[in-house]
Amino acid sequence: MALHQTKLLRSSTYSVNHTAASSFKYPSRAHNCDKFLLAITPPPFRPTQSLEDSHDPTFQPPQSLSLGIVVVLFLAQAPGPGYAKESSPQSDQALIPELQLMKEEETVSIASRYEQPISQAPANVHVITDEDIRHSGATDLPTVLRRIPGLEVMQMNGADFNVSVRGGNQPFANKMLVMVDGRSIYNDVQGSVYWKAIPVTLPEIKRIEVLKGPASSIYGFNAFDGIINIITKSPEEMKGTTVQFGGGELGTISSAAIHAGKIGDFGYRLSIGRDQNQQWRNRDALAFRSSKFNVHTEYALPNDARLLLSGGLVDANRFDGPIGETVSPSGRPSLGYANVAYERTNFFVRGWWSSFQDTSTITANPLLANLLRVTDRDGNSTQSFMGNTYNLESQHTLDIGASNRLIYGMNYRHNSLSSNGTDAFSRENRLGLYLQNEWRATQSLTLVAGLRYDIDTFTNPTVSPRVALIYQAAPDHTFRVSGSVAYRPPTLYETHADVRAVTTLPIPPPGPPPIVVQGARSLEPERIISYEAGYQGWYFNHRLRLRVDLFFNHISDLITTRITSATSASSLNDHGQADIYGGEAGIEFLAISWLSGFANYSYQEVGQSFLGTVRRGVPRFKYNVGLRGDWDNGWSGEAALHHVGASTYPIAATFTNLAIFGVPSIDPRVGSYNLLNLRGAYKFWQEKAEAGYMRDAEVAISAFSALDDTHKEHPLGDQIGSRVMGWVTVRY
Repeated sequence: MALHQTKLLRSSTYSVNHTAASSFKYPSRAHNCDKFLLAITPPPFRPTQSLEDSHDPTFQPPQSLSLGIVVVLFLAQAPGPGYAKESSPQSDQALIPELQLMKEEETVSIASRYEQPISQAPANVHVITDEDIRHSGATDLPTVLRRIPGLEVMQMNGADFNVSVRGGNQPFANKMLVMVDGRSIYNDVQGSVYWKAIPVTLPEIKRIEVLKGPASSIYGFNAFDGIINIITKSPEEMKGTTVQFGGGELGTISSAAIHAGKIGDFGYRLSIGRDQNQQWRNRDALAFRSSKFNVHTEYALPNDARLLLSGGLVDANRFDGPIGETVSPSGRPSLGYANVAYERTNFFVRGWWSSFQDTSTITANPLLANLLRVTDRDGNSTQSFMGNTYNLESQHTLDIGASNRLIYGMNYRHNSLSSNGTDAFSRENRLGLYLQNEWRATQSLTLVAGLRYDIDTFTNPTVSPRVALIYQAAPDHTFRVSGSVAYRPPTLYETHADVRAVTTLPIPPPGPPPIVVQGARSLEPERIISYEAGYQGWYFNHRLRLRVDLFFNHISDLITTRITSATSASSLNDHGQADIYGGEAGIEFLAISWLSGFANYSYQEVGQSFLGTVRRGVPRFKYNVGLRGDWDNGWSGEAALHHVGASTYPIAATFTNLAIFGVPSIDPRVGSYNLLNLRGAYKFWQEKAEAGYMRDAEVAISAFSALDDTHKEHPLGDQIGSRVMGWVTVRY
């Protein structure tokens, strides 16, 4: 929800940058055994209950917390000492009528793999800017992503987040492709994303592009219900040294140091970061701690070409979780990568490698710990994982006449996994070929059609089409209808798992025999068929944007694990299906030069025949509201409220089956909750460096869940509370 700075020139006309996606720089965990321990018989699914909030309506937030933030947000408007706002013709507001101030339309590259105005994208795309991230006061990206309508964010504990789109969320969410500069950070071998271990620091991020809906037609496998691309700043944009430190309650530390510059045609960016926080359920115990290092270089070549080389490592020596349906492992994941790319106008070729290593102690959910134990085939509760992914891709764009743009490309990927939780060292090969044509039939009507053919070691070939029709009814008013199909293939863990579930009951021997839980080579890929209609329009001289979207998703062949005999369980495709449908509406506005905001609402329904923990848990409605003030004297502040309606989630049958032995029952319903996040800041120093970039220094205070609305976001998750932090950011 890019709350862009004031602009004097509008950009409502269709103008596509034909350079080769320069800002689209192309492109884990021991949790999967939980999928194989979902118990013997799934419980009957309970219908969604009342959506009324069960919280005490008389509750009052801590006055000291709210008062402190309000004071910072709206303190007197006098210029502070040492603050010198860079002057420009645009800064003289006396010469510019207020109604001429406008919001700028974003350009995005995620929908078609080249830069285009967001209103012309053949998919539903939202943008979060670096200013959105800074003003949010967030220590992690899922907290920032909550503001996007239709995006599902589920915090399980102090280390584990799940993010998905339009009713697709679950523990161990595995249906959204996440990338950094176009390079996938989705862990193919296990189907996971470590949201707390993103391989770049927050100040390095230029913007985040979020695509809601399937996108396998050009991205292939894993772009099932959406894509998130985290785009970083170039060495030129980050020139100088940036240091940021945040610290606060729950032992929370968020720190980063970045140095970037250019030497002739060579640019570089170096960064280090360290993050940690305590558990929500035990504020004296560490939930997460990581250190990261990243280097990015680029060399400018003739004819607008460039060569890019980057690499990095994130080492999390403490990761509490992730929480699953029956197990809660504690691991130490380490993720590394190397990337090389050549880009020029309308062409790129790119290769990258990523690695995943983890040593996890697999423990049952605390409610089951006295009765259930998970081991490898030799009886060890500690499991090690080592996965590697090698990827090569290329794309070429042709402009055929004045009205056709043809995009074609290929992608090869090799995955490998070694683990004592699998039956053997396993490998997987994937190959994808894709083609997309954009035909501008008239000045106001554009047809986009694409097709991708994918083959995989373990599945039959798949064909992923996408068709979109974009109609510009009038300047600044665009309608879009689209249809697409996408797939998620089984992971190497789902095809090769080999673990034991040992149940020890307080009864005379012999007890139940161990259950051998194994993967299956015969799995079909999960499938989604999606239809969408949307409208985007600008009003009040580009000071307000209205967006409305309707969607219908049909989901089938979801992969799960079920008992197949008294002593065995196996991966299989659930033969049920789900229809998830609904709509989203939202506005973004610039009220006056220093005040902007957003508001949006999401509604969705689900009809399904899935069984057990495959069933979809769907909050029926959500809304988000935010206001931001950014004054010329250095003061700024933001308040964002997120409301999530009640929902019912499936619970593993293990809890029901073992209830007679003292296991407490789990309420599958999560009540509605509110998150009010606040931040106030003062930029007390700003001046222009000789090299041309701006130097500045800022102090801030932020509050997560300022209403202290303690809540769970999943029945098995921790109680999420509030946290206050202080921040210092210096760029010189």
